[in-house]
Amino acid sequence: MKLMKKTAGAAAAATANAGSAIDRRTFLRRSGMGIGGAALAGFLPGGTMMRRASAAEQGAMATGSVETARTICTHCSVGCGILAEVDNGVWTRQQPAFDHPFNAGAHCAKGASVREHGHGERRLKYPMKLEGGKWKRISWEDAVNEVGDQMLKIREQSGPDSVYWLGSAKHNNEQAYLFRKFAALWGTNNVDHQARICHSTTVAGVANTWGYGAMTNSYNDIHNSRAILIIGGNPTEAHPVSMLHVFHGKERNNAPLIVIDPRFTRTAAHADLFVRIRPGTDVPLVWGMLWHIFQNGWEDDAFIKQRVYGMDEIRREVAKWTPAEVERVTGAPEEMVYRAAKIMADNRPGTFIWCMGGTQHTIGNNNTRAYCVFQLALGNMGVSGGGTNIFRGHDNVQGATDLGVLSHTLPGYYGISEGAWKHWARVWDVDYEWLAGRFDKESQPGEYFGEEGGSEGKPLASMNQNGIPVSRWIDGVLEEKNNIAQRDNVRAMVFWGHAPNSQTRGEEMKRAMEKLDLLVVVDPYPTVTAVMHDRTDGVYLLPACTQFETYGSVTASNRSLQWRDRVIPPLFESLPDHTIMYKMANKLGFADQLFKHIQVNNDEPLIEDITREFNRGMWTIGYTGQSPERMKKQQQNWGTFDFTTLKAEGGPCDGEHYGLPWPCWGTPEMGHPGTPNLYDTSKPVADGGLTFRARFGVERDGVSLLADGSWSEGSEIRDGYPEFTADLLQKLGWWDDLSAEEKAAAEGKNWKTDLSGGIQRVAIKHGCAPFGNAKARCVVWNFPDPVPIHREPLYTPRRDLVEQYPTYEDRKVFYRLPTRYQSIQAKDYSRDYPLIMTSGRLVEYEGGGDETRSNPWLAELQQEMFVEINPKDANDAGVRDGQDIWVEGAEGAKVKVKALVTRRVAAGVVFMPFHFGGHFEGKDLRDKYPEGADPYVLGEACNTAFTYGYDSVTQMQETKVSLCRVYKA
Repeated sequence: MKLMKKTAGAAAAATANAGSAIDRRTFLRRSGMGIGGAALAGFLPGGTMMRRASAAEQGAMATGSVETARTICTHCSVGCGILAEVDNGVWTRQQPAFDHPFNAGAHCAKGASVREHGHGERRLKYPMKLEGGKWKRISWEDAVNEVGDQMLKIREQSGPDSVYWLGSAKHNNEQAYLFRKFAALWGTNNVDHQARICHSTTVAGVANTWGYGAMTNSYNDIHNSRAILIIGGNPTEAHPVSMLHVFHGKERNNAPLIVIDPRFTRTAAHADLFVRIRPGTDVPLVWGMLWHIFQNGWEDDAFIKQRVYGMDEIRREVAKWTPAEVERVTGAPEEMVYRAAKIMADNRPGTFIWCMGGTQHTIGNNNTRAYCVFQLALGNMGVSGGGTNIFRGHDNVQGATDLGVLSHTLPGYYGISEGAWKHWARVWDVDYEWLAGRFDKESQPGEYFGEEGGSEGKPLASMNQNGIPVSRWIDGVLEEKNNIAQRDNVRAMVFWGHAPNSQTRGEEMKRAMEKLDLLVVVDPYPTVTAVMHDRTDGVYLLPACTQFETYGSVTASNRSLQWRDRVIPPLFESLPDHTIMYKMANKLGFADQLFKHIQVNNDEPLIEDITREFNRGMWTIGYTGQSPERMKKQQQNWGTFDFTTLKAEGGPCDGEHYGLPWPCWGTPEMGHPGTPNLYDTSKPVADGGLTFRARFGVERDGVSLLADGSWSEGSEIRDGYPEFTADLLQKLGWWDDLSAEEKAAAEGKNWKTDLSGGIQRVAIKHGCAPFGNAKARCVVWNFPDPVPIHREPLYTPRRDLVEQYPTYEDRKVFYRLPTRYQSIQAKDYSRDYPLIMTSGRLVEYEGGGDETRSNPWLAELQQEMFVEINPKDANDAGVRDGQDIWVEGAEGAKVKVKALVTRRVAAGVVFMPFHFGGHFEGKDLRDKYPEGADPYVLGEACNTAFTYGYDSVTQMQETKVSLCRVYKA
């Protein structure tokens, strides 16, 4: 059908605004693609891209010597290595690194085209502001002064919380860390990034099960899996190179692949067993599998006894989910659920993989905890080939999350308690009272849930109160002021590397943008933020560099840190993000504190100094051992690491694990090799082994929470034990293992706050994990649902299930804002909106799509936004394949898209990709972009039509299940 073809017409139309229409051959030549270039990407081994571009195409003369930079792909979280050849500042050639331990010479379409991201013609080229409805070019000096003056005025009138700092999963680690510190010194927790709307429910659910909220094993470790279960994920399109590792496990071990999804995806096409479920029924499906496991005695009793707390409460809940009830709620037949359970029971160790299909729900944290409990029941944790392999999205969404670009925590997941702030004040060498004085003192009591749990009815200072999450920033603008737990509404919004079309409730977002006093976009591309509103002034576009024009570290989904070289110097008038932060901090008056121990050269902070600063403070998750020197050495020797174990075999990095995956304990001088698989007790802690974290105390209701007869290899404490503190070292008689300097620093501290690293060093010397040795918990008593239970989505077509499986009651104050649940579900929308609406990814595009739809190589591959609809529903609506249709969400917002009639979706379900923008409810907004900065491909954002709904712990938006109706346009 047309929307799947490579047509000349759409490509020509995309450039019509630049003058006259051009044919496909001219389009390809002008965009830097040789004829056949798109085909070359698909047919060379691993998607190798080896066409040499002439420097003249970039307006430069290639006369210098060719240099090769080692960099990392800036798309998904696999972390593929790229060799970029640069001739006199012009990136002329690229190829995937054949000796890289993650991609081994493979590339997907996006990775094969990243050169065009760096040299992209559709980028923002200089600072601009909207004045009288027209884009006006301005200088950096004027932009910083004008934006800064307005922010300072808002701060004086309404307090620091009225400026919202929205960060990015595209920043490198150093920039992400600096951004969170920047927001802290400005005096607000109204700071967040993309992780809130992709995997915040993963982080909360997983961290509150066994200690850390991250992928436990790695893509490479799937080679050791004897069964592979993927639920709510489509890695064939979202993380294509990851599928090479899945296929490796299938072929090496004859491992069966189970895919559970509402949609028959490209990943499902490779499955040995595909189980289709109704969107929003993950918990019943997982409990249905566990029902068969418990019924047949397939659980790992010894593992549960030693390392798991609360499984008996899970058994009581699972007993309710008989095969008949599971089929009634999920739609999955008993035989399919039984087969999935038996495959996983018969083939251990098995890995459990998920992505956003499981996270973006009002009970997303219930889903992720259910996944974890399933693995605990089978004893699949802490073992190679097992684990929960959580595929993150953007290239540095893991790192930006670790570095604390979140509204409820500081770098390293320290939280925002007084103790956490005092720890970071010590690291930053700033006076705590001065820092506290930067924050507004006003607050309101309410409910505050987050990874650290909740407290009800207690007034919190702004400094210690969860900020507004990015999923709810529009309510921070539009909600009545007396309903918000801060002094005033959000009045200024800074989109620093974030696409707004990745968020729901498009009509309300448009209104919020129009109500703001100030809207600032910092990005290599203008994003949909520049055009979806009808403002005529008060908008600034500031051109940031791509990651190929700077350098630093980036964290892959498996927790490995990799160093990137700078490939090309900054193009046009773009600046590195950390340079822009320096200019802004200088204007706003706190640059001296922000860069107190960070060297600044020509307005550019030294990246290595930033790395060393977060090394000095992030003891909780072991971001302390990865010095710039160690990461650079690994980068130059990445070919010495084993493709499966990720361990260096000889050479300068002998014995280290690639990327020094966190936790990399202690100081860099201690030389910890990193932790490839979390919670693996078969190895000494000094060699990457670990226990479960003693994060939740030592006892509950008279029951021990510490491990029972289980310990890591070589541990001198051969049982469970609590977190290490200075006091515990003294009681154990290990205090004198510290040096005099370490004793002075460690006195009164614990493994998280001892800046010398001595407590960690001594614990590991005696074979112990610094964070203790406890049981994973199946019952999270500080969450709204201590045991994961099913609750029907707010917008559900199954009215017969609402009474039995109701949602939550409305909450008055939640992350500073009221949140609706029951009041929405009480209304039956299904009579007017009978179809379930869900969303997901395409292989050609990524995220909000502004970057990839501006890449001519990728734009050629998928030129139109579409909706997948089952033939039955299409026939009922009188819709034909390829026809323009309206998809109208249950709140009345609608999008105009092409119909793709297919049985990939079940009757009653429609699917849309979320990478499009630039159209709004049928209107083409191309003429609103700055000249030459409009993406080649525009389309409706599916999230315009997606409705209200937020997770009960993290405020994750619900984009995987809502209601809609379709009709001909």
